Amino acid sequence: MTALAVERLFVRYGAVDAVRGLSLEVRSGEIVGLIGPNGAGKSSTLHAIMGTAPVAAGEVKLDGRSLAGRRPEDVARGGVALVPEGRRIFGELTVEENLRLGLAARRSREDGSRLARAYELFPVLQDFRRRHAGALSGGQQQQLAIARALVAEPDVLLLDEPSLGLAPKVVDVVFEALARIRESGLAVLLVEQRAQRTVALADRSYILANGELRLTLGPQDAGDTERLVAAYLA
Repeated sequence: MTALAVERLFVRYGAVDAVRGLSLEVRSGEIVGLIGPNGAGKSSTLHAIMGTAPVAAGEVKLDGRSLAGRRPEDVARGGVALVPEGRRIFGELTVEENLRLGLAARRSREDGSRLARAYELFPVLQDFRRRHAGALSGGQQQQLAIARALVAEPDVLLLDEPSLGLAPKVVDVVFEALARIRESGLAVLLVEQRAQRTVALADRSYILANGELRLTLGPQDAGDTERLVAAYLA
C-alpha cells in the first residue's frame, strides 16, 4: 500500500526551483532514501510534504488523499512526522517530558505502551528519562528526536540527516533502529549524506541533483561505488 506519494512536485523560492518535477512513493513498511549533494532539493522535498515549503506545482498524497492547502499542524495530525535536521528538542525539558509532547499529538489509551516502545528502541533514553534533554550528547538528542516523533504514531516518518555530526557507533544505533522501525510497518523517507549506507539500508534510493531525479538505486547497488559516486555527483 502506498502511504506517501509525491507527484511532479515543484518547490520554488522566488525565481529559483529547488525541486523540479519530482515523483516518488513510499509504501508502508518501506525505507526510501533521498540522497544527493547539498542543494539537491532533499530537505525542500521534506518541507513541501509537511507544508512548510512553497509548492509551485504538483501534488503530495497521504494514503491517497491530497495534502494540498493543509497547514503543517494538520499534516502532522493526519499522520506525518518530521525529524528535522538539527533535532530541535526542548533542552529545558526532561527526556520524558519531550516524549510526552509527542504523545500529545495523538492521545490514546496506549500512551504507556508507546513510551515503553520508545524506550525499548532507544534504551539510553530510559536510563536518562529524568535528565534535561539539553544535557544529553548529540547522539542521545538525535535518538530522543526520533523517539518523540515515533510516539505520535505517524503513518509516515520523514528524517532529515539523522546521522549528521554523530560518532560512528551512534550512527550504527540509529541505522539499526531504522531497520526495526521498518519492521513495524511504518513508511520512512530518509534524507541522508551517507549515500552508500543509505542505499544498503533502503528498499530503494532516489538520487537528486539540482532538484531533479537522476537515478533510482536498490540495495544491490550499494557495493557499486563507481556507479554510486557518478550518480551522486551527476
